[in-house]
Amino acid sequence: MIDPQEGNRRHLTGDEIASLIAIVGERNLALEREDLEAYSRDGTQGLSGWPAALARAGSTAEVASLLAFCNGRRIPVTPQGGRTSLSGGAIPVMGGVALSLERLNRILEIDEENGVAVVEAGVITQTLQEAVEARGLYYPPDPGSRGSCTIGGNVAENAGGPHSAKYGVTSHWVLGMEAVFAGGDVVVTGGKTRKDVAGYDLTGLLVGSEGTLAVVTKAWLRLVPKPVSYGTLVAPFPTLHAAARAVVEITRRRLVPAALEFIDRPAMEVSSARKGVGVPFPEAEARLLVEFDGGGEAEVERDVEAAGGIALDCGAIDVVLATDEAKRRLLWEVRRGIGDAVRDLGPSVELDLAVPRTELAALVEGVRRIGYAAELRVVVFGHAADGNLHVHLFHERESKGDRARFQATVGAVYAEAIRLGGTVTAEHGVGLTSRDYLPVLRSPAYLEVLRAIKSALDPNGILNPGKLLRP
Repeated sequence: MIDPQEGNRRHLTGDEIASLIAIVGERNLALEREDLEAYSRDGTQGLSGWPAALARAGSTAEVASLLAFCNGRRIPVTPQGGRTSLSGGAIPVMGGVALSLERLNRILEIDEENGVAVVEAGVITQTLQEAVEARGLYYPPDPGSRGSCTIGGNVAENAGGPHSAKYGVTSHWVLGMEAVFAGGDVVVTGGKTRKDVAGYDLTGLLVGSEGTLAVVTKAWLRLVPKPVSYGTLVAPFPTLHAAARAVVEITRRRLVPAALEFIDRPAMEVSSARKGVGVPFPEAEARLLVEFDGGGEAEVERDVEAAGGIALDCGAIDVVLATDEAKRRLLWEVRRGIGDAVRDLGPSVELDLAVPRTELAALVEGVRRIGYAAELRVVVFGHAADGNLHVHLFHERESKGDRARFQATVGAVYAEAIRLGGTVTAEHGVGLTSRDYLPVLRSPAYLEVLRAIKSALDPNGILNPGKLLRP
């Protein structure tokens, strides 16, 4: 495991605390341990790191003043949104200040004519989605934590979700942002225009930068008309290869599902049990959850029928359709509940891997082979259309030798994904958990470019230190 206590943790002097209070106000600066506890961790199991203080900024001006102050005194700052990161990205590993953006939670504008929402960084993703859908519009990025994650965190991690299959990840929907750099300078990178090539693409640079280059305080987000029809099916398969073949065949036939999810048998078992629903064909080694959306029922029905036929041709045991909205919601509740259900099984490490779609079966089989050889329980699920799988490896023994073997197993799984032409993280970000495997994936020249960018924009290294790159 990564040691979150690495390095010299930064504490604060009385004068520094007084200055921070002057910036955000006494009620918005927390110092007591019981107030800091929730901000010492995120959604990553087994990792925590305590800040010396928690600052809840209420405006971009406060963020700018706080960063300028901390930069001048080399105080680490860890930006935080909903703290749902699964890569340790929101953990204050170097102490200093945890900078919460939860007070920046306003939807500033929903511009229906231009199809743009202007929101502050602390807006909950689902809150935005429901607000725009009430006006017949749609913001597609839907990470599993959409009920608690924030737009700022989504931008920082370039979040994805099930509907990335058709709509892409967060970067496809960000037209511009307001960002504060380490020295306190505020920059706006875009706005409501759909095309803008005036200068370097700073928007693209900052999306997915994990809070290491700047703090995003506002975003201009692209919206599209809300689909009016949905069609959803589940296809159980007797083998992993049959399910993977269906994924490839669906895309080869030029079908564009809104979501195409892969769920292995252990994942389905734990989630359905937690939900308290029975699952037909429990012997199935894998299931695909496939959803289409569109502007009319005929179009959607045509695609659903075609996908169902492909699944059967590829060896599906059966095809089950969600015949009404209640059944569709239940299917998605079971799918979205896998993450929490898997965590109920005990401590695990979640690897966020991606390979070409044609290598999905090979990845799952490789992960199982490696995990079972180490006598570890393995659960696999994820976004098949993107080749993106979430792999849980459970560690139940805590001796020093067992921990070393567990880490070797994690490394072997990462190496298997890379061998298959994949990556060590597809949507969770590098953060802490994948940081030491980045050099296995990327060349020294690539990493030097990353360090040069970091040094140019954050020369004192105060922004989310320890994440993505070693200090």
